[in-house]
Amino acid sequence: MKAVILVGGEGTRLRPLTCNLPKAIVPVLNRPFLEHLLRYLQQHGITDVVLAMGYQPAAIQRCMGDGARLGVRLTYSVEDSPLGTAGAVKLAAARLDDTFLVLNGDVLTQIDLTAMIKRHREAKPKLSIALTPVDNPTAFGVVETDDSGMVQRFVEKPPPEKVTTNMINAGIYIMEPDVLEMIPTATRFMFERDVFPPLLANGAPVLAYPSQAYWIDIGTPQKYLQAHDDLLRERGTAIITEGKTEIHPAARLTGTVLIGAGCQIAPGARITGPAVLGAGCKVSKDTVIEGSVLWDSVTIDDKSFIRRSIIGAGSRIAGSRLQGCVVGDNITIRKDLPPGSRAWPDGKIESGIPLK
Repeated sequence: MKAVILVGGEGTRLRPLTCNLPKAIVPVLNRPFLEHLLRYLQQHGITDVVLAMGYQPAAIQRCMGDGARLGVRLTYSVEDSPLGTAGAVKLAAARLDDTFLVLNGDVLTQIDLTAMIKRHREAKPKLSIALTPVDNPTAFGVVETDDSGMVQRFVEKPPPEKVTTNMINAGIYIMEPDVLEMIPTATRFMFERDVFPPLLANGAPVLAYPSQAYWIDIGTPQKYLQAHDDLLRERGTAIITEGKTEIHPAARLTGTVLIGAGCQIAPGARITGPAVLGAGCKVSKDTVIEGSVLWDSVTIDDKSFIRRSIIGAGSRIAGSRLQGCVVGDNITIRKDLPPGSRAWPDGKIESGIPLK
């Protein structure tokens, strides 16, 4: 079975981290997020993947290549203007001549694709949709089903008094090729609004695959940090190094900490996991880092304090306290700047972006 991964979005919810990098390849545990998705597909025997791209496609192609190093075959479909979730898949229709899988490119999950595919082949619907539970379904589009698991209705953001289920669309679909006939060519079209409800209204069988398996959308800073917490928790309490690093014996590292190659951690530095340091980071003495993710080549010095924050590649934090902050690439924050300000490489000062 072939898979299409939707990676065309601009990742606006993750800005400024996605100003220079598409969301699909932001680092998660020091690896491009797409690498985690492709390994997930490979575990379920899916190795032929189309990446439906729009925003900064060249960056994704440079990063992922042909997929051979991951044991998959990657091909690329690039939209000239935003086509929506369905329009992007329609653009790749010539490569989809049999039952195929579609995934949102910002979902980290352990949903059992093998079992979902088996159920689809047994029931023979036009479409299967993976469902996942959420605490507050009023913020999502919920999917109502009957006792046999067939979808009965899609309800967008129901008010609390009308909530009948907490199961929402998990962004994973199995569909037959003729579903694409509903989608006009070169037109912005959404699965969730323009395809699925009309398909159901026309009497086509739509199957739900509800799952309690792990599922998270990494598309916000909060969820991005949470995904790191969850993945590191799976590894237990450990200090994990990638390649040669310099960790002074007088540095104190506790919890689960992933440290990229070429990092330098000075005496008196304290790092409390779950935390991730990208390759080439430098942490000076008497600096505190708690529950944060640092991308490559970040420098933390002058007794800085970093808690529950994300620091973009090449940035420097000097003598400052950051709590719940998101800092973009190549930015310097110094103690002599006004509180809550950031110095860009050209010297321009703009207000900081808190992680809410």
